Amino acid sequence: MNTTHFISSEILELTTICDIIFQNRKIELSETAIDKIQKCRDYLDEKIKNQDEPIYGINTGFGSLCDVKISKDKLTQLQENLVMSHACGTGDEVPQPVVKLMLLLKVQSLSYGHSGVQLETVQRLIDFYNNDVLPVIYTQGSLGASGDLAPLAHLALPLIAKGEVRYKGNVCKAQEILTQFNWDPIQLKSKEGLALLNGTQFMSAYGIHLLLESYKLSYFADLISGISLEAFDGRIEPFNELVHLVRPHQGQIKTAERVRTFLEGSELIQQKKKHVQDPYSFRCIPQVHGATKDTLSFVSQVFKTEINAVTDNPNIFVGEDEIISGGNFHGQPLALALDYLKIAVAELGNISERRIYQLVSGLRGLPAFLVDNPGLNSGFMIPQYTAASIVSANKQLASPASVDSIVSSNGQEDHVSMGANAATQCYKVVYNLKRVLSIELLNASQAIYFRKPLKSSPLIESFLDSYRVEVPFVKEDLIFYNLIEKTLHFIDDFYIENELLFD
Repeated sequence: MNTTHFISSEILELTTICDIIFQNRKIELSETAIDKIQKCRDYLDEKIKNQDEPIYGINTGFGSLCDVKISKDKLTQLQENLVMSHACGTGDEVPQPVVKLMLLLKVQSLSYGHSGVQLETVQRLIDFYNNDVLPVIYTQGSLGASGDLAPLAHLALPLIAKGEVRYKGNVCKAQEILTQFNWDPIQLKSKEGLALLNGTQFMSAYGIHLLLESYKLSYFADLISGISLEAFDGRIEPFNELVHLVRPHQGQIKTAERVRTFLEGSELIQQKKKHVQDPYSFRCIPQVHGATKDTLSFVSQVFKTEINAVTDNPNIFVGEDEIISGGNFHGQPLALALDYLKIAVAELGNISERRIYQLVSGLRGLPAFLVDNPGLNSGFMIPQYTAASIVSANKQLASPASVDSIVSSNGQEDHVSMGANAATQCYKVVYNLKRVLSIELLNASQAIYFRKPLKSSPLIESFLDSYRVEVPFVKEDLIFYNLIEKTLHFIDDFYIENELLFD
């Protein structure tokens, strides 16, 4: 197994990131990346030495202070002041897996040689990544327009021995960890603070993390809905390929194919049915789940472009002898994509809750609330309440953040994306979906028990055997919180190969 991923100009794929995370690979700069970073820094040093004209962010102030010229002897102080003054995030801590992705994606963006950073600055970010020294960053503070300024300032603080980091589960002063590893603080040169703070790595890291989660939950939504379909004595005809080839949305076709594969060899699905049709929450699984798959495909393309791009400002073009101030840090593409992802993921929870409701309704030979002696036992009555509450919360969170904008920096930054808010909202939506699917799996595994002695497919029977080791059949009332938590852990721990997730 390859234990090191080399940062280069090769396209960084979602599957590659999945492997880096799952295999806990270290990262290292390729020779090409080292050369690009060094050439760009040498060019910038020479440019500053021979030019007195103002260059935004290099020898000027920032934002609406862009016309204030800074003397050459103050350039390091200018960059350090920038990092400190912008580190004003608040709210909850950003989850550590997202912080680690922020480090990876910031290194990737700086490696293209258009940012003007020192090689040692990039290398220190790699040191943080490889040693799980994770800067403490907060969820609130970014407008998603001048880059993710506040979160990235917290990411950069430990480079200059300021701020806090999480290391081995503890929050420590950055200076203490630098001393422990015998690392000297980085002396930031011109442009470096801006290169570190301008960029979309907060939004991008959230997006990549949530895409990986969403692909897995999309797979589970198909699998669990297949179990629910059988438990509800549903029909297989709506999954026939012929139906979907005459409305050939790729996600719809894929969902129907996947459910047919899951149910292959099932006695339950093949038994004669007394009813002609199923409710939409079963009959329209391919159409609803499929639309989410198509959304995932679109959002993945947006984020793939973003994480393989340069998103700080100004951009330095050594070959063309140009330093250009533009707007690649603006998060509008990501804000729209994250809002789209929120809606698509929320819909998987929406239809899942409807299947939960159908399963506990005492229909098609199932006992009311999926338990013997209903009345004495409330059974699975209240887990459906919980799912309904979560689904309602997701509907509220799915309202688009990207339609809002508030003027900042004294009018200089007069349109912002609010993509960072979309990212943190999307995080809640995705993890809420996981809870709803956990409740559906809990209900479906209980309901299908009442269909014995008929069996499901070998694949589903094997899956349920593994699940019931953790969550057995419920004979009488108990504390359902524990069952939901065990189901969540079961889903988290269940490994699905990339070929199945991303095909």
